[in-house]
Amino acid sequence: MTTPQDQQLSRGALTALVVGSMIGSGIFAVPSAFGRSTGGLGALIAWAIAGTGMLMLAFVFQTLSRRRPDLDTGIYAYAKEGFGNYLGFASAVGYWIGCCLADVACLVLIKATLGQFFPIFGDGTTVVAILSASVLLWAVHILILRGVKEAAALNTIATVAKIVPIAVFIFVAIAGFKADIFAMNFWGGEEQSLSSLATQVRNTMLVTVFVFVGIEGASVYSRYAKKREDVGIATVLGFLGVLCLLIMVTMLSYGVLLRPDLAALPTPAMAGVMASIVGPWGLIFVSIGLLISILGNYLSWSLLAAEVLHSAAKNKTMPSFLAGENENGTPSAALWLTNIVIQVFLLVTWFAEYAFTLALKMTSSMTLIPYLLVAAYGLKLAWTGETYKPDERGRSVDRVRGAIAVAYAAGMLYAGGPKYLLFSAVLYAPGTFLYFLARREQKKQLFTFPEMIAFAVFAIAAIAAVYALATGMLTV
Repeated sequence: MTTPQDQQLSRGALTALVVGSMIGSGIFAVPSAFGRSTGGLGALIAWAIAGTGMLMLAFVFQTLSRRRPDLDTGIYAYAKEGFGNYLGFASAVGYWIGCCLADVACLVLIKATLGQFFPIFGDGTTVVAILSASVLLWAVHILILRGVKEAAALNTIATVAKIVPIAVFIFVAIAGFKADIFAMNFWGGEEQSLSSLATQVRNTMLVTVFVFVGIEGASVYSRYAKKREDVGIATVLGFLGVLCLLIMVTMLSYGVLLRPDLAALPTPAMAGVMASIVGPWGLIFVSIGLLISILGNYLSWSLLAAEVLHSAAKNKTMPSFLAGENENGTPSAALWLTNIVIQVFLLVTWFAEYAFTLALKMTSSMTLIPYLLVAAYGLKLAWTGETYKPDERGRSVDRVRGAIAVAYAAGMLYAGGPKYLLFSAVLYAPGTFLYFLARREQKKQLFTFPEMIAFAVFAIAAIAAVYALATGMLTV
């Protein structure tokens, strides 16, 4: 189905989707998150590793958008084409649930930030906080129903607005930068040894998992692109821009406060660094920037969640009712199901002690598996030579990029630990009910033998996680 011309997105709008999806709460928290784990040298190494891995993944997205322009639904379509129907479905449902959890994290953090000034919102999980978050949830729902282009335009405005306070922070931090403090923070205040440095870097890598989620924003919305080549360009440009901002915020903070002081800063840590330079107004200024950032981030994730579910239904991996659109071309059926799930998750946060942290880590765990499948498909194409001309020079480069991206995604899953993989299985296994409906609707065989094994792994892991939670062996 061709996207109406008035709903098509420019390169700038696609780049804003990438930036808007990636810049949320994470960049405002990195000064304290890195301060708790490492010093300046360890931070540089961690960003070099994470930046290289995610840049390779961005190149994979760019390459796939050019070599398989027929796959215009991005992250889900690549997994299905490369590894079959069920893993394609798993990629779609995993990414979709990850988007829903990301939106929950945004809603909780918005109310927690307001709670610093209005105690009635508490930590973001009070009755008033949940009720007001629910109002915001359905207000955005109505906005998106008016049309994807209108929502994307608002996202572009929000993206520009939230970069402004970050840019002001960078300017102020440069002015307040002290070389002697940076020198004291360089080795992290620990013994100057390679083993100590390696430990710092390993601990810091867990932080980088969360701040890059959203790199696939343009790829998911590729069917709306005015020009197909804009998808890959927007992905790489958006990633490089966000990476530069993350590195500058992290490294400049080491020149303002000593590492123990950075580690002790409350969220948003950037506000604490700013306040130490300019006084109390810095706290208010950055808190406002954080609210704008999270609101834009919430809108981006809402757009991505509905689009993935809708496109999977159009490709007959989800039930057909989820392919429904309204008169504005908005995937309305997928949007309704998405926001109902977000509402349920939001109500559950009332009972969670650390709702924001759990939602954030679960988002990363759910999205890393789809990332791994995309990287593996890029490597598969380069390895087999499909879509390549004989002796094409770029094939070997793409093979190296794909291999690095696969290694990075697998390494991040390992770094996250088995706990969140087990929690992910609890969501993957019941999500397969949608796959059952789709296959029955199409009167097709439910599973091939390899797919049956994959489902069995999800099911066993889900049962093990539930048992471990019930017996106290695993805690949330």
